[in-house]
Amino acid sequence: MARHARSVPDYVPRIADRELARRLASAGAVVIEGPRVCGKTTTARQASSSEVLMDADPSVAEAMAVDPRLLLEGPTPRLIDEWQVEPAIWNYIRRAVDDRPGKGHFILTGSAVPPDDITRHTGAGRMSRLRLRPMSLFELGGAKAPVPRERAGGRISLKRLLRGEPAPSLKHELSLDEIAELLCVGGWPGHLRGRSAEDAMVANRDYLDEVCRTDVRRVDGIARDPERVRRFLDSIARNTATCATVATMAEDTGGSDASLSNETARSYLRALERLMVVEHQRPWAPHLRSRSRMRNTPKRHFVDPSLAVAALGAGPEHLLRDLRWMGFLFESMVVRDLRVYAQATRATVYHYRDNTGLEVDAIVDGGPDRWAAFEIKLGAGRIEGAAQALLKFADRVDPERTGEPATLGVITGSPYGYRRPDGVSVIPIGALGP
Repeated sequence: MARHARSVPDYVPRIADRELARRLASAGAVVIEGPRVCGKTTTARQASSSEVLMDADPSVAEAMAVDPRLLLEGPTPRLIDEWQVEPAIWNYIRRAVDDRPGKGHFILTGSAVPPDDITRHTGAGRMSRLRLRPMSLFELGGAKAPVPRERAGGRISLKRLLRGEPAPSLKHELSLDEIAELLCVGGWPGHLRGRSAEDAMVANRDYLDEVCRTDVRRVDGIARDPERVRRFLDSIARNTATCATVATMAEDTGGSDASLSNETARSYLRALERLMVVEHQRPWAPHLRSRSRMRNTPKRHFVDPSLAVAALGAGPEHLLRDLRWMGFLFESMVVRDLRVYAQATRATVYHYRDNTGLEVDAIVDGGPDRWAAFEIKLGAGRIEGAAQALLKFADRVDPERTGEPATLGVITGSPYGYRRPDGVSVIPIGALGP
């Protein structure tokens, strides 16, 4: 059972690498969670010394029947890949962590959250959870952009923005055509290995087909009509980066057939969340000095905007003909990147919306006096309105209780980054980094 882990020679470094090392140094085991093919196993292998593939090793079933502890034997950190295939292994790992001195014994990876089980201990104090998402533009290393990372990519650091440091003036050219292709291809690590954009888009459509046919059933054992699941995914795609309600998506999915109940729609949504294919953006609840009332509906996002494109069978040419939808997809891509960067600095990404119609696309909250508000606009023509909305929003927040914003910024697809006279930073998406 002591199979040595395999490293990948052309591994593309991830922002999560440092976080994984930090968590291994402080916990007995680290659970890496994320959607399929986002690179969990490959990332884990860079830090592990041995492994067992729970979904692929034919000896696993026999070991689980005889003595599951056999699967835990081997040099550490030991990778237990796709552990949720055999959920009973969780408690054996927990006990092994209790019995062994030191930290960093196991790395678990999983692409679905198994059903709650009262016999399975939470792992509190033993297991540290690390969320892995598709790669950000910074991690992709400018593979699709004309300006290499070392010249511009990541020069505007989210970590420094949360410290209140001003964004530098720079230029990072990323054309509308290139942004459209990035939205369609996505941040999946496998797409970096010699695949054309067209091949990558076919793979994304196949990914969703597999979600519809098998994954949503596998996650909780409930049989669902694949065609209905497909229509539900289509609805999420049409409502990307909006606060669409479950009722709206249920009606959208029902179509001319019998309507889908809200409860059934919620079960679809829960299954997709447990597969980590969908990740919602919750509303921020700051202390306000105005009488505005905050709305509590989350924004809807696929974990990568390329899945929204794939759901509707679109390509770059469709996005360029529908710039409004492309703008929503661009917002979703920026939120994906902000989540990757925010996690590295122990912050969380929210959105803001109140009863007066005032909205802010992304709030990165790392605590009092360490939060930033961002509007996300594809084109330069909307920067002025976005800046004014940010200033209006900042005036509503009570700084005595929430703290002053470290940064107000407009993240855009336009090439120029600079700080406006009113203090709002303009940030090209290709220049943003951790």
